Amino acid sequence: MAYPKIMLVDDTRLILELEKSFLKLSHVDIVTAGNGAEALELIRKDPPDLIFMDMHMPVMDGVACCAELKADPFLCGIPVVMLTTAGKEEDRERAKLAGCDNFLTKPLDRRLFLDLARKYTDAVERREPRIPCHLPALFLQGKTPVGGVVLDIGDGGVFVATRERLLLHQKLRLALYLQGERPRLLELKGWVAWLNEEGKRVHNSLPVGFGMEFLELGEEETAVLKSFLAALRPEEPPAS
Repeated sequence: MAYPKIMLVDDTRLILELEKSFLKLSHVDIVTAGNGAEALELIRKDPPDLIFMDMHMPVMDGVACCAELKADPFLCGIPVVMLTTAGKEEDRERAKLAGCDNFLTKPLDRRLFLDLARKYTDAVERREPRIPCHLPALFLQGKTPVGGVVLDIGDGGVFVATRERLLLHQKLRLALYLQGERPRLLELKGWVAWLNEEGKRVHNSLPVGFGMEFLELGEEETAVLKSFLAALRPEEPPAS
């Protein structure tokens, strides 16, 4: 059975890898392009079922690409979600005039990304919600170890409370001490997906810190993480 195809268009490799990580549990085929011209060539050969497209790219930007798609009677029905810069209303107006079907602002939020993808194809698997916790953590800032506290955790990432200043998209390694019957120190690779900065909160319910998306989880790390998450989740009451 053929899976629905989702196209990701962005000139930044890290963004493409992040979007692909969002979809790794979904039964979809993924194709990527680095600009609008490349995307158009691929779309005309084999049209996808859904497109996530960055607005600002070299060669051909997302607005021009979307306008060409929507002007083509054979391709105009493909939903296009345009990635725009937060707070730039003029970007949304340009994208709307080009005919895009929806918007998503950067920095990307996994939940919003998957909710939008799910709107256009039910083959997308939305991740289980993050689980509140209170875990000591350690990460390197340069060569200096810095402490923090993980306040929620899921199979795709964590939120780390810390006043250490980090950069968006910064890659790092995070060491977590997982408590339980078999305590375990778990080291995870990831990157800073979003920042909760003083006076500029993405999530007002959380303190200053950063959201980290996991990258390149090995089989052992994945198994340990899943086991730990299963132990954290509250048991469902028996059916009456």
